[in-house]
Amino acid sequence: MSNELEFLSHRVAVGKLSRRDFLGRAAALGVTATFANSLLGTAAFAAGPQKGGVLKAGMVGGAATDSLDPASWSSQVPYFFGRQWGEQLVQLTADGEVKPALAEEWGASDDAKVWTFKIRKGVQFHNGKEMTPADVLATMERHSDEKSKSGALGIMGGIDTIKVDGQNVVFTLKEANADLPYLLDDYHLMIQPNGGKDKPDEGIGTGPYKVTVNEAGVRLGGEKFANYWRDDRGFADQIEIIIINDATARTSALQGGQVDMINRVEPKIVELIKRVPGVTIQNVAGRGHYVFIAHCNTAPFDNNDLRLALKFALDREEMLQKILMGYGSIGNDTPINKAYPLFAEIEQRKFDPEKAAFHYKKSGHSGTVLMRTSDVAFPGAVDAAQLYQQSAAKAGITIEVKREPGDGYWSEVWNKQPFSASYWGGRPTQDQMYTTAYYSKADWNDTRFMREDFDKLLFQARSELDKEKRTAIYKSMGEMVRDEGGVITPMFNDFIDATSAKVGGWSPDGNQEMMGGYALSKCWVQA
Repeated sequence: MSNELEFLSHRVAVGKLSRRDFLGRAAALGVTATFANSLLGTAAFAAGPQKGGVLKAGMVGGAATDSLDPASWSSQVPYFFGRQWGEQLVQLTADGEVKPALAEEWGASDDAKVWTFKIRKGVQFHNGKEMTPADVLATMERHSDEKSKSGALGIMGGIDTIKVDGQNVVFTLKEANADLPYLLDDYHLMIQPNGGKDKPDEGIGTGPYKVTVNEAGVRLGGEKFANYWRDDRGFADQIEIIIINDATARTSALQGGQVDMINRVEPKIVELIKRVPGVTIQNVAGRGHYVFIAHCNTAPFDNNDLRLALKFALDREEMLQKILMGYGSIGNDTPINKAYPLFAEIEQRKFDPEKAAFHYKKSGHSGTVLMRTSDVAFPGAVDAAQLYQQSAAKAGITIEVKREPGDGYWSEVWNKQPFSASYWGGRPTQDQMYTTAYYSKADWNDTRFMREDFDKLLFQARSELDKEKRTAIYKSMGEMVRDEGGVITPMFNDFIDATSAKVGGWSPDGNQEMMGGYALSKCWVQA
């Protein structure tokens, strides 16, 4: 039976047998639809990419306020679309290595303070202009400018000077940093003509697709760029992203064939979706985490006893099982888990109503605690907020849950309101995660955790080349965030996407959802 199905799956991959006939034969042999589809996927991958057609994604995470300006990207849809039309100097692989992209090679001085990146020649922007080192320099300058409000501002703060030297761009750092190539994978740092200084939201990059549709919060689209410089992506003739923030509607669109892939399948329906013919769940563990964030500089959350009370009042185990249905791991009020290099175990915080009540009384706060949430914050965020409300009540803490609309949540609630639900996709290294979200001067410091002593440890870890010493520093930083910060981390999530049988070439990538953000450009339409 196995040999017969492998033979038939290969015939489907090369267009000699219809998918329907294959699934019918598999059913007659008593094979489940899930296993049959996995055989098709393996056969299609082995047969190689197929060119042509249209690939469509249905996604949560888009809003009318979205922009094509990479500096502003803060949610899934702008980031994901940007991966299709833009590129950085480097690219992070699924196994966590950094490989060349618009920079073809790089090297560092012995003290890791001066880095030289050789810029690739012959790469065209979508407007026909050839990319030059001057465009790279201008891009880095724009994201280093506080006026840009770039999400990469915290990363760029560690750079002293940047200059062009022939075909090279030379970065001189304020302190040694062996992780600089990883930092330059930050998705805000898309190389644009003149760095985007002229028209940052024009959507012109060097990626496999050029922008043809930009209806913010509704629909985005691109067509294959004829002069793209590489041949390992950009297989479909056209791509399209349809914003479907409602989870039920998104799933229905996949089942009905309106889209070919979706992001953020809710864990509570995964087992149901697995039984749908022609649909495959694509889940992978990574560094992503769901959080409740409190501003450390805004009353009443400027009181650490109140923050500790809220941390002890959260039943993480219950939330992991009821919200993620086991598709993830327990959080510990830090952004770091075992997926990170140089991870060190920190004592796990547990649900403790008595300690929560003690710190709540000590804080002197009385009355309700207002928390904002939304369906777009993370899958199950509204249900998670209600569970939090119930567990906190056992400690005598009253959390008022306010459900906000999805459209505008990332522009009007996140990073603005003092207590809300959110998510982070994680970053390749601890330095990048802490620099992006916990460094005092980072624009995306969404908990307003601003500590000079923490910043000093961050810089110290960067320049420490001894792994054991560096690991110890990161452990101290993690303990500081856990015990004194404003992030409440119930769980680290698996990325759970889903694809139709039309999609070929999918491969797991735990860096971010949707194949690290590259699904539309690395997958293809199967015949």
